[in-house]
Amino acid sequence: MQVVYQRCAGLDVHKKTVVVCVLITEASGTVQKHIRTFLTMTADLFALDEWLQSIQTTHIAIESTGVYWHPIYNILEEGRTVVLINPQQTKAVPGRKTDVKDAEWLADLLRHGLLKASFIPPQPIRELRELARYCKTLVQERAEADQSAAKSLGRGEHQAGIGGY
Repeated sequence: MQVVYQRCAGLDVHKKTVVVCVLITEASGTVQKHIRTFLTMTADLFALDEWLQSIQTTHIAIESTGVYWHPIYNILEEGRTVVLINPQQTKAVPGRKTDVKDAEWLADLLRHGLLKASFIPPQPIRELRELARYCKTLVQERAEADQSAAKSLGRGEHQAGIGGY
């Protein structure tokens, strides 16, 4: 099979750890494999970024469920191609039972250009979405505080709100 990316990494992301497999294809066709596990604390993610830069990784595939991929993507996206992969796309293969094997499988699929990236909006849009979500949370918290205050004053919910006291 044709190698599309010479220096690529597969990341299997979990709540507390990130398992990374980097595949480097030499000019002779041999493949160097580097495997490491990092914690998901910010300092550890910056160490992951530095390590990937030091071995000149150009393409990264991230497999994650939930929102655990967000900080990793934000740290790694600058200066390289990072793709988020839907876990359903890679789980159909039997026999892969460990995080290391998952990371290796991701790196190998990426190396051969066999992964389809999920859509991730550009950073300004992501920041705007985050701000909108934060605003929504503040509005909800305010409404809950109004209702709580109204209940403690013995008023009904219909009287709660601005000027309802």
